[in-house]
Amino acid sequence: MRSLLKVVASMLIMIASSSFSQKFDGLALTPPMGWNSWNTFACNVDEALIRQTVDAMISSGMKDAGYEYVVIDDCWEAMERDAAGNLVADPNKFPSGMKALGDYIHSKGLKFGIHNCAGTKTCAGYPGGRGHEFQDALLYASWGIDFLKYDWCSHGTANSEETYRTMRDAIRAAGRPIVFSICEWGDTKPWEWAKDIGHLWRITGDITDCFDCEINHGTWSSWGIVKTIEMRKGIRQYAGPDHWNDPDMMEIGRGMTLNEDRSHFSLWAMLAAPLIAGNDLRNMKKEINEILINKDVIAVDQDSLGVQALKYSDNESGVEVWIKPLKNGEWAICFFNKSEQKQKIDFDWSKNYISDDVSKNTLNTKDHVYSIKDLWTKKNLGTTGKNLSADIPSHDVLMVRLMK
Repeated sequence: MRSLLKVVASMLIMIASSSFSQKFDGLALTPPMGWNSWNTFACNVDEALIRQTVDAMISSGMKDAGYEYVVIDDCWEAMERDAAGNLVADPNKFPSGMKALGDYIHSKGLKFGIHNCAGTKTCAGYPGGRGHEFQDALLYASWGIDFLKYDWCSHGTANSEETYRTMRDAIRAAGRPIVFSICEWGDTKPWEWAKDIGHLWRITGDITDCFDCEINHGTWSSWGIVKTIEMRKGIRQYAGPDHWNDPDMMEIGRGMTLNEDRSHFSLWAMLAAPLIAGNDLRNMKKEINEILINKDVIAVDQDSLGVQALKYSDNESGVEVWIKPLKNGEWAICFFNKSEQKQKIDFDWSKNYISDDVSKNTLNTKDHVYSIKDLWTKKNLGTTGKNLSADIPSHDVLMVRLMK
């Protein structure tokens, strides 16, 4: 115990000197991609599930498509810390221990993520990190952790910015580069203060597997896809390489229709959101797998320019037009039909001069004619020299890329 206290004390001295008071830069130059256990399994997590999920991520083609983080959410812990104050993995759920599990994940060319909480308890009642940040960061480093999702339950009167800054400093002092995912649900506007603290920050409460709903739990709510998108406006300028707005993990393959799943994935890509799957990868249907590994849509999300899409228009028929500038002067356009009926679009490119204040890019089809690729059917839809006409089914999208 004394040796541990000496280590922690030396880490505090390093932090005080300010030489380590910064996050590890360059770990998330594009939005992180991976899988998280919570949406499907909640507290029903164990070593076998994680190993099987790792194998499924590879066999399904998700690893080849860019997914790399395997994140164990809440409930992996024993109910108490050990005598030295260390977190302990539940020995029944994870009999081989977290170091061995991390070694397995790394041996498959993937990265290991874990969950804890900035409060005294996690949301499920397990030991939180408050007061143990430097000790926990050392432990995570020893396990080979690559990604830390840090929740916000049981935080009392703590200041969010100071609390997350402490954990950031602990990660830095421990010496292992770890992507730091801030999960305080957008309550204290982390987009305004977290750029130098975390690599991504949640901007909403928890998502749920419905298209457009709110599920009220009394003191908090879960939100459907449309409500999640509509919850935060005017914050796209805060997102960019190494600091992303996070609208939560994806619900694809969890009970919505294929149209809705396709819209969900398209919109997350347009928003430059982290692409963290939440379904059971071990038995997903072929059509779900095809959505998750659509490399053309993923390329929009992972575009190195790192600009979050602008909602350009929203007409009375229920069709929204989202526009995302891409590198090399290209553009992604998503026509999103959130209505209950099929809608017809007839988009006149010549009448839509688009100037983006965030990227400083302009789309002027009078000066340049672009070719148009449908990112879901893979078809060439002609050029911007003529109107784009199409029927979009209910709750579905037409997502295209404009190429020079």
